Amino acid sequence: MLTIVGGERELTNHVMTVSCPTRGGIVAAVSGYLSQAGCDIQDSSQFTDQQSGRFFMRLSFLPEQGLEALADGFAPLAADFRMDYQFRDLSQKAKVVIMVSRFGHCLNDLLYRSRIGALPVQIMAVISNHTDYQKQVVNADIPFHFIRVTPETKPEAEAAIMQVVRDTGAELVVLARYMQVLSDQMCREMSGRIINIHHSFLPSFKGANPYKQAYEKGVRLIGATAHYVTADLDEGPIIEQDTIRVTHAQSAADYVSLGRDVEAQVLARAIHAHIHRRVFLNGSKTVVFPASPGEYASERMG
Repeated sequence: MLTIVGGERELTNHVMTVSCPTRGGIVAAVSGYLSQAGCDIQDSSQFTDQQSGRFFMRLSFLPEQGLEALADGFAPLAADFRMDYQFRDLSQKAKVVIMVSRFGHCLNDLLYRSRIGALPVQIMAVISNHTDYQKQVVNADIPFHFIRVTPETKPEAEAAIMQVVRDTGAELVVLARYMQVLSDQMCREMSGRIINIHHSFLPSFKGANPYKQAYEKGVRLIGATAHYVTADLDEGPIIEQDTIRVTHAQSAADYVSLGRDVEAQVLARAIHAHIHRRVFLNGSKTVVFPASPGEYASERMG
């Protein structure tokens, strides 16, 4: 299966991702093809999962020809290895829809990172079941959609959400502390395209108030988890996690404040990995490769 994303821009960093059943000669075949096509390979990562029998590879390269020509020439080799692969022009910013409820720390962080270029995304819309951040989002010249959700209107609300996603051409939906459970149907339709930030270091302390649970247990580490959304609540493939140390001297409110900083950082890192095609779904888990040189560079500071 082939996907091509992005235009044809001369001599800019592109990435190629490959996944297929493991066998000998894959690295030589892929890198050899790119080399023969005049591409300058800048960076390469690969991994074989012995348990699933799958091979994963990501290459960053500078092309001398367009993506369509590269893809056409690669097709016979890909068929031989039964590859799923994608060519991506990283100069094309990923289109993203953000969903938020009443906690705005992750939304604020993403708006800032997007503005300075630290997170190269194009925020197409913000959807919320509350109006708390409407003015802030509109002032940033981003469309704001207030979609109320009740048990009685949930199907209609999700239909409206999906219409926004389709109309904007968004390739990724980010749940930036959106406090509504998505339906099984939406999770299946958007499989691998919704990232959630969970305010807990999963699988511990699930539920509505994990920081209070952590405080009552006297833990010394609290954290956050970014994962793909599946029909199994908070059980989706994990992309990124992090922790911060706390002591007996901190209050439950301190846990919440410290945890929010971790949440914002973990969510941003997960989105960064996804849009740079560094994340591969591997059953109930993920393979996440390190960033290529220069991928964290910002357009400007402040």
